[in-house]
Amino acid sequence: MKAAVVEKVGVITLKDVPKPEIPQGFALVKVKSCAICATDIEVIEGNIPADYPLIMGHEWSGIVEAVENPDDSHFVGKRVTGSNDIVCLKCEACRSGNWRYCKNFREIGFRGNGAYAEYICVPAYGLCELPENVSFPEAALAEPLGVALGTLEKSGAAFDDSILIIGAGSIGLCMLAVAKAMGLKNIIVAAYSRKRLEIAKNMGASFTIATSEEDIFAQMKKYHLEGSDIIIECTGMESCIQDSLKLAKKGGAVVLAGYGRGKVMNIRMDDIHINNLRVIGAGNNWNKHKQAVSLMARGAVDMKPLITAKLSIEDYARGIEMAKTRPQGFVKAVFEF
Repeated sequence: MKAAVVEKVGVITLKDVPKPEIPQGFALVKVKSCAICATDIEVIEGNIPADYPLIMGHEWSGIVEAVENPDDSHFVGKRVTGSNDIVCLKCEACRSGNWRYCKNFREIGFRGNGAYAEYICVPAYGLCELPENVSFPEAALAEPLGVALGTLEKSGAAFDDSILIIGAGSIGLCMLAVAKAMGLKNIIVAAYSRKRLEIAKNMGASFTIATSEEDIFAQMKKYHLEGSDIIIECTGMESCIQDSLKLAKKGGAVVLAGYGRGKVMNIRMDDIHINNLRVIGAGNNWNKHKQAVSLMARGAVDMKPLITAKLSIEDYARGIEMAKTRPQGFVKAVFEF
């Protein structure tokens, strides 16, 4: 089968590799769509630990071709997406549903081969069947949409809360989609440039702020006079995190959903202490695929605006370059098989 393989840090090639054998409890899925994630770029550049050589791809959808366990045979021929979590299912963490706290946890696309390929092996226990009205490219985005669902759940956001989302990449836009579906009010999306803010407007943002051109503090005084009930920080940048702590309402919540790339950062503790802020880490959101697919199937969210390029696997280099450079209006490149 064809696959784009990261041979080592900085080196990715398209090659023919053997079709994978199905491990115990797994399913073989013929990949129909796979989206490029920003974390894939981090894997290529060696900023996220991974097992090389590696086939990346953790945002995927496809059709089940075969299963190892006959008890899972009802999935054969079904349109699916699913969890990337490889766990024991026996420990206390797994039994409580906290799969990513499993001591044996591995993730497809990082510590196991992913979906930049014609076939992928995934745990059958994590499969999610797709309704016919959810396309394969949309279903591939159930993973980032699930991240948004988990993040908003952790935030304690409630109907009519005000929210500021910092960052207008795929995660920020997924946060916007979920916030709209939850009935949050005065949804503000801020980003450095206007590259994606028009998409945010079209997806229902109340207002947008381009921080390279506008002062975020002056603008937010117009929209959330007493501060924001909820702030979702999606960039992982030190300056944006510092701003988040100053822009939150007293007693509000700041949720850190951005990847910090291992950096040590400075914050002013009194911004948290004096204003009684809840600062919440949101780096482990999982088991939300079914909920994400349900939202798409009901029309509560629309993932189509995020799919800004469709490519073949042979064009992987162009997709990765777009994900790196983020040209005007670009959000996601999706491979179609």
